[in-house]
Amino acid sequence: MLTLQFMFIYRSVRSEGKGSSTEWMCDMRNSPADRGFSSNATRRLARFLSLSAAGLALAPGLAQAQDAPVVLDTVTIEAAGGEADGMLGGAIAGAAGADYAVDGYVADTTASATKTDLPIVRVPQMVAVITEEQLDDRNVQSLTEALTYSASARAGAFGLDPRFDSFYIRGFDATYTGVFRDGLRDFSNSFLLSQVEPYGLQSLSVLKGPSSGLYGSANAGGIIDLTSKRPTTESFREIGAEYGTNNRYQATFDASGPLGGSGSTFYRMTGVARDSDTDNPFVSDDELLIAPAITYAPDADTSFTVLSELQRVHTGGTAAYVQGNRDVTDVPYADPNFNDLDQTQGRIGYEFEQRLSDVFTFRQKARYQGMDIYGEYLYPYGAAVNGILDRGSGVVAQTLHGGVADTQLEAKFDTGILRHTMTGGIDGYYTEFTNKEGYGTAPSLNLASLDYSRGIARPDYTVAEEQTQRQLGLYLQDIIEIDRLTVALGARHDWVKTETATGAPGDLGEAEDQSDDAFTGRVGVSYLFDNGIAPYASYSTSFSPNIGLNPDGSAFVPTTAEQYELGVKYQVPDVNLLVSAAIYQIEQEKGVFLQPSADFSTSVQVQLDKLRSRGFEIEAAAGLTDGLNLTLSYAYLDMEIIEGVPGTEGNTLSSRPQHTAAAWLDYTVQNGFAKGFGIGGGVRFVGESFGNDRNSFKNDARAYVDAALHYDVQAVEGLRVQVNATNIFDEDAALCTEGFCYAEQERQVVGSVRYRF
Repeated sequence: MLTLQFMFIYRSVRSEGKGSSTEWMCDMRNSPADRGFSSNATRRLARFLSLSAAGLALAPGLAQAQDAPVVLDTVTIEAAGGEADGMLGGAIAGAAGADYAVDGYVADTTASATKTDLPIVRVPQMVAVITEEQLDDRNVQSLTEALTYSASARAGAFGLDPRFDSFYIRGFDATYTGVFRDGLRDFSNSFLLSQVEPYGLQSLSVLKGPSSGLYGSANAGGIIDLTSKRPTTESFREIGAEYGTNNRYQATFDASGPLGGSGSTFYRMTGVARDSDTDNPFVSDDELLIAPAITYAPDADTSFTVLSELQRVHTGGTAAYVQGNRDVTDVPYADPNFNDLDQTQGRIGYEFEQRLSDVFTFRQKARYQGMDIYGEYLYPYGAAVNGILDRGSGVVAQTLHGGVADTQLEAKFDTGILRHTMTGGIDGYYTEFTNKEGYGTAPSLNLASLDYSRGIARPDYTVAEEQTQRQLGLYLQDIIEIDRLTVALGARHDWVKTETATGAPGDLGEAEDQSDDAFTGRVGVSYLFDNGIAPYASYSTSFSPNIGLNPDGSAFVPTTAEQYELGVKYQVPDVNLLVSAAIYQIEQEKGVFLQPSADFSTSVQVQLDKLRSRGFEIEAAAGLTDGLNLTLSYAYLDMEIIEGVPGTEGNTLSSRPQHTAAAWLDYTVQNGFAKGFGIGGGVRFVGESFGNDRNSFKNDARAYVDAALHYDVQAVEGLRVQVNATNIFDEDAALCTEGFCYAEQERQVVGSVRYRF
């Protein structure tokens, strides 16, 4: 299997190198001086998001022969939230099983943190796990929504936009370099970001702070690791239906159990079909998804799981509205006849684990992933003049495919009083990316009459690009335990090679090569007292490659960061409660951003910045009594531009509020005539923030109120009826990020019925 390591290596970073679109036109309202600091691919997304509000609507930038059957034990995970019924035991109840389903709101372990089964309370790093029950109680509709109750995970900074899940962790944009799935990098590039369907997840883990020591190139703020639904030993079937705001129709199904009469082979099949409008009248949110999985576990030491997914999404080419004065109007500048975005994506991969002895365990994960996208959109030429908005048209077609793999050997052994869990591994990825874009003219829009019936010609493709990228990483980690003391040591070296050719369709220039390498690591120590309190300290580093050239012709070097963190965790003995708190400082250097010319007519990429993120955060998850669950979070963030675009030094990065807080409480009656009835509610507070990096205006503080009612029908076992409402009081103030303003998602109400049998 080791040869597969090199067949499936994969990841992607969008090129903006020599010959790419490193220079673009802008007016004063579209000044790149307000676009801030972000990784190469993230700058591309913000151009897809923010320029859709004032320039280039679909250009992301600033902004994945059988032996005799053996009957397996049910899960042996020691989960604070309770045992996950029917999850596979045996070999996969170790590190690979640490992310499997957990009943309740509190997870005890996550392999995402250390690639081992080290309990979260002993991990010297801030880690949050959003469990499946949390996702279900809130009936989460997107990855962005899933993160809204987690400390320091700032979601929705670009307002309503079903095309992408965008978010910050500890102030750093993690949209492109911060998403992993089942422990492997989930690729993205330019307009192509993987669509995430929450119904297909068992949980997601948020690792705060640099994590390159285990995962390679990643952003400074942290990563999110999504755990796909897996086969179970116990059979079940579930069907569901939803209806909600904006004519949201959705049907779901989920089935799992032994395959045939086998005691060693298990399956799972999950599906979603959705037809939905959105707050924007020209943007839909339609989806089809099918996700089969199968596990073969012939004995307690061996498991082989295949995970796959095929998904198709139809939405709008731009979700933006005509800009107001530091605000947005309710007028889309798109056209219903020229505003489609169609994305198809698929993935198939495997996870293999073999316990070789009491000391050694071998693991390998690999995945192939492919995506393609086609989009049509309009964009405005500056602000409206005398009520007339001039517009241009654009088309984009892109493909991205490749493979990623991680092979590791774990050894558990003692040296005197020291207990070691040592993990050594090699991982990597390979990607191929193609891009074609075209730009043309479109009819002007009279903001008084709003005539959307005029024809729009599809422009020809005029820009093309092809890119391949290879990465290889070697890592070694040792978790040393001395009674209640835990020391975590990790080191990694990565090599990345990128080849990029740009030009016109059918006439690409010679490919430009760029090679980068980086050494990263982590050291941490924690001590678990008898009363459940575990103070810790850690130091970690990260890197992320940048593709392109400075104005002087020198190649960009990787963006690097280092973090110091002090924290404490509290897992109350015999109580289903985990509280984590930390203070930290992250310094990032050599980020790439756009610097405007003297007259603001053009901009060019330069590498000069230094950012510093300082903060405090506290997060808690609890199952206080039977039926009563709770999550709490608070974060303080001081995000300062140390070096950057002239006029921004010493300022706060836009859309990074100093204060955020959230609380969710859910209670289900356990006895009596109301048994099975439940009610939940939550409040999310987002403090004031600056609307641009020049700090010339602010976004107001705001609070969102969410609620849920659910009933497990006692007369029909397995039937659950539920109503969820988000943003009940319809908080709709504009949200401005990097100098552009976006519409918040309005109040949403969704009713759902699920029947499990």
